[in-house]
This record gives sequence, C-alpha cells and structure tokens, in this order.
Amino acid sequence: MKENVVKVKSFAFAVRVVKLARFLQTEKREFVISKQVVRSGTAIGAMVREAEHAESKADFIHKMSIALKEANETLYWLELLQASEYLDRTGYESIAADSEELLRLLVAIVKTSKGANRVD
Repeated sequence: MKENVVKVKSFAFAVRVVKLARFLQTEKREFVISKQVVRSGTAIGAMVREAEHAESKADFIHKMSIALKEANETLYWLELLQASEYLDRTGYESIAADSEELLRLLVAIVKTSKGANRVD
C-alpha cells in the first residue's frame, strides 16, 4: 500500500504544534494564541483523516478544502507568534516551513481533485 504523504506530514505537524503549545504555555506563559494554533494545527490532520473515508468526491474535496483553510489559519497564528516575539526567527522558520509545505500539498490535492470532476 502506498504511503499517504499528506496524512503522515499532517500528523507529524500536529505533534509539532502540540509541543509548540506546551512550550508557549510553560515557558512563555502564553495561553490564548497557543490554544488557537493547536486547534487549527491539529485540525489539518483530522480533516485529512476524515477525507480518507469521504462519502463522495465532493465530500473529499470539501474536507480537503477545510484542511487547506486550517493550514492557512495555522500559518497566520505562527506569523503572529513570531511578530509578537513569542517565537524566535529560527523556531518560526522551522515550523512555518512545515506549514507552508502542507499548504502546497493541500492546494495541489484540491486543484487536482476539482479538475478530475470537470467534464470537457
């Protein structure tokens, strides 16, 4: 069976986000944004998992589109954490690169899936 790259990467990203939130809460005493980044960062993988058992092609596209929106939101929270100096540049660049990679994967999946639905 072929490995589902977006499934593996979104799960690994969720683990990183949970660890980031733990760091923010224990070391930086930041609780609001850390909860937001956990919610959106873990939702990516959850939606990818839901899409695995979509009821239809339209349902698959919808779930992957939600995962894409969550990835974009997560990148926003990461940018905010860096701009407000809760994350240093190195920490931000590392996790943001993973977030951007997920964004690119999800954009490609959604575009390809939508293209496969068209009748020319």
